[in-house]
Amino acid sequence: TVYLSVVDWGRRMRALILAAGRGERLRPLTLHTPKPLLPVAGKPLIQYHIEALSAAGVRDLVINAAHLQDQLVQALGSGGSSGVRIRYSLEGHGSALNTGGGIHRALALLGPEPFLLVNGDVFTDYDFRRLLAPRPSFAHLVMVPNPEHNPGGDFRLDPSGALVERGGQALTYGGIARLHPRLFKGVVPGAYPLPPLLQRAVAAGSASGELHCGCWIDVGTSERLAAARAIAEARRA
Repeated sequence: TVYLSVVDWGRRMRALILAAGRGERLRPLTLHTPKPLLPVAGKPLIQYHIEALSAAGVRDLVINAAHLQDQLVQALGSGGSSGVRIRYSLEGHGSALNTGGGIHRALALLGPEPFLLVNGDVFTDYDFRRLLAPRPSFAHLVMVPNPEHNPGGDFRLDPSGALVERGGQALTYGGIARLHPRLFKGVVPGAYPLPPLLQRAVAAGSASGELHCGCWIDVGTSERLAAARAIAEARRA
């Protein structure tokens, strides 16, 4: 039997950062700048994910892009300056594949093994090393306490770590996950959201989760962007 360390698992894994959204609630800031490139304490929001993934040993990254995608590619390049390799799943400036469709399109770059997923517009101190070890579920989601803008939560987590349809604690999906490509079995290319596929996995008993109680902000409004900047500036001081 070969036992792999967390670092070894990190080297084997790929990660997808979702960065194709238009950031409409952050206009006018996002009219000329993609939301993942908005500055937070001196560096782009997405750079925090790139650095955190690299620190966890995950250095083979895929970024999907659509809105102002050329800016994103120009700013981040091939990732060499950050010690990672970045490839792009470009959806086109007028595309709207949504989260599910965007992930499906990127599967060709991610390969047949499980991969990490992170929304490019969250600001968090989550340690990606917690997602590296093998898991039997098709979807393992990082959950957070329900924020004011989502008081009812998204999924229910029971004490065993399973995501369930009834019982458990209602929590919010934090936009961070470990997914298996088999989650998309039978799904055709197109534009569709991710949550129905996750609900299907929950119903099939193939979804698990964990609760993250540290820093987590969905940077979807100017107020939440300001909150992320304040935290990052305080850490830098």
